[in-house]
Amino acid sequence: MRMYIKRKWYLLTTLYARHCIATEIRDLKLRAQHVSDRRARYGVENVKIKDDGHHAEDPLDLVAPAPQLIHTNQLVGVEDAINGLQGWFKKEEPSTRTRFLAIFGFGGLGKTTLAMELCRKVGDEFECRGFVQVSQKFNLLVLLRSLVKQFHEQQQAGAEPLETAIEEMEERQLKEQLRRQLKHKSYLILIDDIWSVSAWEKINDSLPESSKCGRVVVTTRFKSVAVACCRRQNIDHLHEQSKLDGKKAYNLFRQVIPEAPKDPTDAATNLLDKCGGLPLAIIVVAGLVASKLRSETSEKRLHEHDDYFQGVDKGLSEGLGTHLSTDGVKKILDECYNSLPPDLKTCLLYLSIFPKGCVISRKRLIRRWIAEGFIIEKHGKPVEEVGEDNFNELVSRSLIRVGNNSSNGKVKNYHIHDMVHQYIVFKSSDENLITVVGGHWQTPFPSYKVRRLSVQRSEGMESVKQMKLSHVRSLTVADSFRALISCLPEFQILQVLDLECCKDLSPNRVKKICEMHLLNYLSLRRTGINEIPPEISNLEYLEVLDIRETKVKKLPQSVGSLTRMAHLLTGDKTKRVALTLTEEITKMTALQTLSGVEIYGISAADTERSKWKIGDKAAARRHSSEKVLENLEKLTSLQKVRLYLHGKFDGESEKLLLSSIEHLSSCSLKFLAIDDDFTGFLDNSLNASGAPPEHLHTLELSGILTRVPSWIIRLHSLQKLTLSLTSLTTGTMLVLCEVSELFSLTFSLDATKSNYPIATKILQKNILDSEGEILVPAVGFKKLQLLRFMAPVLPTLSFLKGATPMIQKIDLKFRTANGVHGLENLPSLKQVHIGVSSKETKAAEQIKQLASRINLTVIVDEYNESSMEK
Repeated sequence: MRMYIKRKWYLLTTLYARHCIATEIRDLKLRAQHVSDRRARYGVENVKIKDDGHHAEDPLDLVAPAPQLIHTNQLVGVEDAINGLQGWFKKEEPSTRTRFLAIFGFGGLGKTTLAMELCRKVGDEFECRGFVQVSQKFNLLVLLRSLVKQFHEQQQAGAEPLETAIEEMEERQLKEQLRRQLKHKSYLILIDDIWSVSAWEKINDSLPESSKCGRVVVTTRFKSVAVACCRRQNIDHLHEQSKLDGKKAYNLFRQVIPEAPKDPTDAATNLLDKCGGLPLAIIVVAGLVASKLRSETSEKRLHEHDDYFQGVDKGLSEGLGTHLSTDGVKKILDECYNSLPPDLKTCLLYLSIFPKGCVISRKRLIRRWIAEGFIIEKHGKPVEEVGEDNFNELVSRSLIRVGNNSSNGKVKNYHIHDMVHQYIVFKSSDENLITVVGGHWQTPFPSYKVRRLSVQRSEGMESVKQMKLSHVRSLTVADSFRALISCLPEFQILQVLDLECCKDLSPNRVKKICEMHLLNYLSLRRTGINEIPPEISNLEYLEVLDIRETKVKKLPQSVGSLTRMAHLLTGDKTKRVALTLTEEITKMTALQTLSGVEIYGISAADTERSKWKIGDKAAARRHSSEKVLENLEKLTSLQKVRLYLHGKFDGESEKLLLSSIEHLSSCSLKFLAIDDDFTGFLDNSLNASGAPPEHLHTLELSGILTRVPSWIIRLHSLQKLTLSLTSLTTGTMLVLCEVSELFSLTFSLDATKSNYPIATKILQKNILDSEGEILVPAVGFKKLQLLRFMAPVLPTLSFLKGATPMIQKIDLKFRTANGVHGLENLPSLKQVHIGVSSKETKAAEQIKQLASRINLTVIVDEYNESSMEK
């Protein structure tokens, strides 16, 4: 009887717990069944084992080469359209100054490519240029604010007060500001991807009539929208984008696979027929074939193309054929997706976390992949390199598109084609990888537990409140944060929080964020916050903290307890402001990246005062500064550091700083940037270093630097070098040409009002020492591909025959220039990019005239005079 009662009591007291366990088991079985169904549906197989018992070769073991500095792909199928439409741009109508061009057609035909190339070709003829992308969920306020910001930057560079006020402007104020900006200016505006006539009518009502010359280019998938944009015959113009014929389709295909036969084989023709002449389909299918070819030997790649063409052709089933349809594009993207290895599938679907049309930083994406645990070490490669490999593979498969390149040749940012973005949004929803709220594409309400949440517009917050958020691991917010505050306690296991560019982030809300104890990634970049609360120490697992382009000047003392911190990203490089380096920061011994910190030196005068004034602030400041400099060398895991030096350094301070830099360089340091604000450290101490940083890949030295360190020729791994223009002489070029691995060389000068007279005096002396011109020697620079000069005054530059044999691009930004000679001696040169003061365009015109004789692309951007003086 006692046992019976005991058993019943046990059953009664454990009823709820057993019910919960049973529910969890049922959910697990259901999820397992869904996984099994998806594997069957997408043809996923178990990892194959070779006969010798080893795993099959990982497709990413043979990594695609990184993108080049300049993409040389030619536009295919739009040449005639560009030539015809350029004439329309220049045609004048006495009755009206503002005219409209509408380009319409099926998604993926290249409407945006055509429009942007047109704007690039004629853009120099307009005083103001703007680009905006419209989404299906149209927001006029966002569009107007973007245009006003762009025109403000072009007309009033550096006028920060108005830039801040733009964020607070209402619709009526934005319209008035836009009219003021464009009233007496010629302007060119590209409005991409309009989805409805009503959206166009609202936009059109907001555009002012130009008193000089206004051109508005619109792209849309719908003919009805295009017709609404172009109601005036013989004034406005309607252009329908057409499919590519067989020859042009194959030319585009060969741009992705240059080693393909010059003339299409039957197998290639059959494969392209399934692409229906759609450029998007052709590019991604070519990327799929290229990925299969990369896994074979070079001999097979040259002689067995047809086998791969036929293999992909078989997998595509029907494809598009002669009829363009969304379902047909989906089948092609399905084949490309199913060919990816599992980890790359996850990396691709993760891109849906960012809004449609968004330009995303490559570094930001890779850090997010790592924080989510999608990237692991492979064959001894660190996770960062594996992430780079994954990114390059997606680029080479044409699933993501390169936006801009950094000066080291790597991709700086990227974007995704709308149809690819639509595909991955729905696929990631189906796989329960990403749940998107308020996005461009309407996805079903999640039937499973939400794991990763992306809130792209605050209008979708009602659906968020209906979700179970206790299992959310990552949260990305691209709009207002205010509406999420009440939900924060529900995010119990949140590990990744990305609030970049988020609005309404007050100090109290940041404190709330600091209660999320499991965070390992936190981005508050461009949020406008001005302080980090002491409660940041609660985030003991934090590894990445991004507070760049905020108003945060100093971190609280409690940050010293964040011993897992690997990447501390701070400051604003464009404004040359940074975070104060404190003793607490030097306790973060796991730091790999320390980007944007200020170090204040102490002069001998401060030392003398501190002897006589016990407890004086100068004494305390000196003690603190010395402690920081001593502890800096303890950060032996640092791979990247950017330092801003201020004040005056005496002999002891310089010795401590130099010792720390030398010690870090002997450990893991690969990137060193020093911005010297008249401290004398560059010329005095660093120049005389006896232990140069021989393992650096990147070195940036800004400020007053009158001579190049003699040890620089010993940096055999150096690929990217930035020096102050004050060091530029013919002798400097003779030294640098011996740096064997140099890919990018930049001479720049931040010409503030305080240092402009000094800098100008040094520049004039350098020109005299170089007999009036700077000669680029005919030897050395064997791997240099990018050469940049950015300064108020550009001396005469002469390239001798045989100089820089691999140079692809030259960037010049100046207020005045004495001339550039010898461009015809650079056989690999493809592009010259000129940024010139609106008051001084004569030199740019001379370079353009020279370039026209040697078939060279020249891009000219005029800037407001204040941007160079700032």
